Amino acid sequence: MTNFKSLVSGVGNLSKTTKYYDEWSENYDATLKLWNYQAPKKSIRFLKETTNIKPKIILDLACGTGLFGTELKKVYPKVHIYGSDISKKSIKISSGKKIYKKLQIKNFEQLHHYKIKFDLISLIGSMTYCKNFDKLFLNINKNIKENGFFIFTHRVDLWEKQNFSNILKAVNNSLKIIKISRPINYLPLNKDFKKKIKIRIVLLQKY
Repeated sequence: MTNFKSLVSGVGNLSKTTKYYDEWSENYDATLKLWNYQAPKKSIRFLKETTNIKPKIILDLACGTGLFGTELKKVYPKVHIYGSDISKKSIKISSGKKIYKKLQIKNFEQLHHYKIKFDLISLIGSMTYCKNFDKLFLNINKNIKENGFFIFTHRVDLWEKQNFSNILKAVNNSLKIIKISRPINYLPLNKDFKKKIKIRIVLLQKY
């Protein structure tokens, strides 16, 4: 795998991130299990506890190997899930799980063009890599239904560094905050993250 100091400090530019996740893809699920990664399950529990949504069609941004999609299917077995990710090899693995209706290789900041609108858009575990929040939220607004939801996770340390609360206020004219979770463990069995780096789950709804 590509060498870098730690996932705490990120991977690098888009090219390096793509290469890294391509190389990691075959061992990704097993590694995340060893690190006790619970964000997909906790995000769905958060969604169910916060809303009575019964989504029929979902867009899973940065879907990777399909960890969040897999959990979605357990809770919403009839849902149609579309997914995108920058890693071709990760997409191949998620395709093999037969949980996605359609998959494409794409950065989540790139504008996605669909003829349909989604009940729910997700970005679980990847807000760390966002370089342009304006582009991301433009993508969300274009592809989400009126009254549809956007659920994502974001690291607390980066939230504070980026003054992320102000970023959310800036999009409040189109996406209102429904709920923000308390800080929760992210990768508690990873030696660099442990319990010192946490995440929040955020649920927004389009006006």
